[in-house]
Amino acid sequence: MKKVTAIGGIFFKCKDPEQVNEWYKTHLGLPTSPYGAKFDWKDEESDKKGYTLWSPFKESTQYFEPSSKEFMINYHVENIEALVEELKKEGVTVLDEVATYEYGKFVHILDPEGNKIELFEPAGE
Repeated sequence: MKKVTAIGGIFFKCKDPEQVNEWYKTHLGLPTSPYGAKFDWKDEESDKKGYTLWSPFKESTQYFEPSSKEFMINYHVENIEALVEELKKEGVTVLDEVATYEYGKFVHILDPEGNKIELFEPAGE
């Protein structure tokens, strides 16, 4: 079973997300919005299109909990429900149920260091 298919996003805490967005836009040319920056890409093998998000969060965010780390990585996956069942059998800590939105499905897990990981199956996959 293929598990991770791409890095879906890099999320990190900072004091002032607006200022960080503007700095990266001004000095490094990132195409930022209030949510960060979106980088589109195409898989060479399948021609499937996707994207990776780069997104600063307020340092007070609770979205990364229960991890105490300053970052969270989002990975694209296929067949998220089957993957969650496999991960549970392997003893991986699954933090929540699969949540479904019009743009895809999400679930959160912990790695052995306590880093919260967001798994994302984009809609239409």
